[in-house]
Amino acid sequence: MNTLPEWTDLRFFLELARAGTLSGASRRLAVEHTTVARRIDRLEIQLGTTLFDRSREGYELTELGQALLPHAEAMESAALAATEQLGGTEVAAHGVVRLGVPEVFGVRVVAPLLVGLLQTHPDLSIDLLVLPRFANLANREADLGVMLDPPSTGRYMITRLASFRFYLYASPEYLARHPPIREHADLARHDFVDYVQDRLASRELSYLNELGFTPRRRLCCTGMTAQVEAAALGMGLIMAPPYAVPDDGRLVPVLDQFFAERSFWLAAPTDLYRLQRVRAVWNLLREYSDRQPSLFVHGREERR
Repeated sequence: MNTLPEWTDLRFFLELARAGTLSGASRRLAVEHTTVARRIDRLEIQLGTTLFDRSREGYELTELGQALLPHAEAMESAALAATEQLGGTEVAAHGVVRLGVPEVFGVRVVAPLLVGLLQTHPDLSIDLLVLPRFANLANREADLGVMLDPPSTGRYMITRLASFRFYLYASPEYLARHPPIREHADLARHDFVDYVQDRLASRELSYLNELGFTPRRRLCCTGMTAQVEAAALGMGLIMAPPYAVPDDGRLVPVLDQFFAERSFWLAAPTDLYRLQRVRAVWNLLREYSDRQPSLFVHGREERR
């Protein structure tokens, strides 16, 4: 290798590694897919090695491509930090932030919250990844993410976003058709809506196991949105956090004294956390969660 690879070629390498397809990388880079392919071919020729295995399913990093990845990411982080510093962005964040969030939390809490942030920062853009799983920060699928299981290895900024509780709910129509629920022992005679157990995004979502008996799961879904709708239509009892329950009366609390408690964690790679635009989103989520405890736990007065 006579010359160092150009940063622009490494940027194409990073986006293809993250997207896995030429079309996906081209959308993220706002270029034609043929441009992505040409840049990758040029980089491989320059480095004298194959960085991707090609197949009909897409592009997958080779062992040498995996070895190059952290170096390219370090260059990207340095370029982003330099751009922000030279651009004087201490006052107003700008650029794109990719935020990974669980589906219901993302739709009911985060998406409405982002409206005000984007109005305050007109040069900021958000890619909101509303997922039935948790964002993979290790492969830079997102710049920061809300999750139940924070990273245990690697360099990350991590904070507890909120402790929250899963409570029991049922539709009034279901309760009218089934035996009354006056105490915990009565629950064993009822139907439940839950996650598909072998498709759990985290073992933390196996909260029905805390009932003390094997629940009769009549309908299992991979996401909570479908569970809420099924329970609202009278399919069975559901355990859900307060923010996930619609305020239209279709679901009402059952046995408030029983709950399962979990924690949401907010995490970002350390190098990305230093960027002003990432911290703007980070601070927004932290501050809002502190101000709105009733989203997560019943019976707490909202802090003013």
